[in-house]
Amino acid sequence: MLNIDKTKPVLVTGATGYVAGWIVKRLLEEGVTVHAAVRNPGDVAKLAHLDQMALKLPGSIRYFKADLLDEGSYAEAMQGCAIVFHTASPFRLDVNDAQKDLVDPAKLGTQNVLETANKTESVTRVVLTSSCAAIYGDCADVANTSRQVLTEDIWNTSSSLQHVPYSYSKTIAEHLAWEIAKQQTRWNLVVINPSFILGPGLNAQGTSSESFNFVRQLGDGRMKAGIPDIGCGAVDVRDVAEAHLRAAYLPDAKGRHIVSAHDSSLPMIAQALLPEYKDYPVPRRILPKWLVWLVAPLADKSITRKMISRNVAYAWRADNGKSIRELRMSYRPLQVTIQDMFQQMIDSGQIPKP
Repeated sequence: MLNIDKTKPVLVTGATGYVAGWIVKRLLEEGVTVHAAVRNPGDVAKLAHLDQMALKLPGSIRYFKADLLDEGSYAEAMQGCAIVFHTASPFRLDVNDAQKDLVDPAKLGTQNVLETANKTESVTRVVLTSSCAAIYGDCADVANTSRQVLTEDIWNTSSSLQHVPYSYSKTIAEHLAWEIAKQQTRWNLVVINPSFILGPGLNAQGTSSESFNFVRQLGDGRMKAGIPDIGCGAVDVRDVAEAHLRAAYLPDAKGRHIVSAHDSSLPMIAQALLPEYKDYPVPRRILPKWLVWLVAPLADKSITRKMISRNVAYAWRADNGKSIRELRMSYRPLQVTIQDMFQQMIDSGQIPKP
């Protein structure tokens, strides 16, 4: 059982995000008061799904205006909070300026939130949403580890502003978080490193997460000809939210945690849809690597040939044992995760019915 102190509010940054929404829901279920930091508290449509949840659940929610790049803007929202969940960080693969669109918000946002925690006496723990992207950059990196398996001791050293900048942004931000945490003793830092997050959103329409872009392509015919054989981990968004709660409220939680349910791949994720959705144009074939190398960069400018050569036809393996032992996690089956998500996207009109 989690020992949850319901008398103290908690702060969730980026509260309208894909993962953050489920964290907010779990906190409200437990009767906690959530300080939700959002860019625009006046955007009623964007907050409607959170408001509806708060009406039905024992906890309560208060909105605060804050921005990752606006220094000190989290101070009011953090006042009186015991725990800070820092989830806000952009997840986009197709960017014009990697420094401005990815690295600055991830790095400066983390600095902004944690320096505010340093000034806020009530804070005892910060839970940071990092990523397995801070552990590895390309699937080829997995093959170069000592046991061909990713662990919490490994850091991504292969990404840069020019190559997989999203992974670079997550690595820079998490390194900085540990640096700031080590310079003080009042609050402790616990980090969640999820793999590829899938599963239904709380706000079916309003998410720009790359996860939804990928699943949309599985169902709308764009991948009908086949899918590249890229290894990845997979984990349900609801399990990721649960891991955050455990990281916050289990007294002994510490360090980094790989939160990943399945050593998987893009073809395996597609395959998990087939029993239930065989009438949809879900890809059934694996594209040969030479063809992906030839065609993909022409179809999508965010995909480079270096990315293809270092990711296609490589397996992905990670050790999730720490999350099971120390956070006491148990994970949903891949089929449940992907089918729940696919069905939601059909119901909300994002994937056309055949």
